[in-house]
Amino acid sequence: MTDLNKIARAMVAPGKGVLAIDETAPTATKRFDKLGIESTPESRRDYRMMLCLTPGAGDYVSGAILYDETIRQQAPDGRPVPEALNAAGIIPGIKVDTGAKPLAASPDETITEGLDGLRDRLKEYYEIGARFAKWRAVIKIGPHMPSRLCIETNAHALGRYAALAQEAGIVPIVEPEVLMDGDHDIDRCQQATEAVLRAVFQELASQNVQLEGMILKPNMTVPGMTCPEQATPGIVAARTLETLRRCVPAAVPGIAFLSGGMTGEEACRNLNEINKQPNLPWEVSYSFGRALQFPAMEVWAGKESNIAAAQAAFAHRARMTSLARQGKYAPEMEREAA
Repeated sequence: MTDLNKIARAMVAPGKGVLAIDETAPTATKRFDKLGIESTPESRRDYRMMLCLTPGAGDYVSGAILYDETIRQQAPDGRPVPEALNAAGIIPGIKVDTGAKPLAASPDETITEGLDGLRDRLKEYYEIGARFAKWRAVIKIGPHMPSRLCIETNAHALGRYAALAQEAGIVPIVEPEVLMDGDHDIDRCQQATEAVLRAVFQELASQNVQLEGMILKPNMTVPGMTCPEQATPGIVAARTLETLRRCVPAAVPGIAFLSGGMTGEEACRNLNEINKQPNLPWEVSYSFGRALQFPAMEVWAGKESNIAAAQAAFAHRARMTSLARQGKYAPEMEREAA
C-alpha cells in the first residue's frame, strides 16, 4: 500500500494532472476522419506520442492513460511506449474496461463491462509497465434515471475493478461519470452525483479497497449542456465541493476531474475556481482528454511538418490547465499567449 500511495500522490502532484489518451480505435478513427487523417495503428501512436513527448510535458502531465493498442507499441525511436513515457517523467497507465453496454432490465442505461479475465490482464499490464489503471462507469440523467439498478451495478463493478487493480500493484482511477448530456439543472446533477458517489464508496469499503491507494475521477457538479440556466465558475466550484465533501473521504489522495465535454477554457475556469477555495482535504487535479488534446489534433492534421506547432498548442493547453490546478489561471492568459 505504501507503493500505491506513493504512485497515487505522484499522479496528483502539485501543478500536475493526468492526460487521457485512451480513446478506443473506433473513437480515435472518428476524430481523425473529421480532419482527413488516415487512422492506422501507427498514426494513432504517432499522435499520442507526439503529445507525451512534447518538450516539457512532464512538467504538467504526471501520467497518461493509454489504450491497449498503444501500451503494446514502440515509440517512433524504437523504445517501448512505457519506457518512453517514464523517460519523459510521465507514469504509464491503462484503460481496462471494455466499454459501456446496455443494462439488462433497464436498456436506456448502461453497465460497464470488462471484469472477465481482468486479474490476468492487470498482471500482464503491470509487467508491460502500467502503474495505474482506469475504469469508467457512465451514468445518465433523464426521466427516472439514474435508477438504483444502474447506480448499484456500476458501483459494484467499480469496486471489483479497484480491488483487483490494487491486488496487482496498480493504482485504480475510479471514474463514475454522471454525464453532462441533457437539459437538467445543477440541482439534479448534484442529487445524482451524490447518490452515485455514496454508492461507489460503500462498495469500495465493502470490497476492502484501500482509499489511500486510489484516485477518484468524478464529474464536476454542473447543469446539463442544454439547460437554459448555466452556472458561473464560482457556482460550479461551490456546488462541486459541497458534493465532494459530503461523499468523498479525506483518505483519498486526490480528485482528478474529468472534463466531460467542456472546452479546455471552460474546464480551466471551473478547475481554477475549485482550487482557489481554502482547506481542501484532497489534492484537486485533472484527468482531461479532449480538453487537453484540442486544438493540438487539428493543428497536427496528420502531417509531420506540423508537429512542432501541434506540440506548442498542446504545451499551451497543458500549462493553462496546470495553472488552473493551482488556482492561478485567468482567462486573459489565453489571449496573452495567442
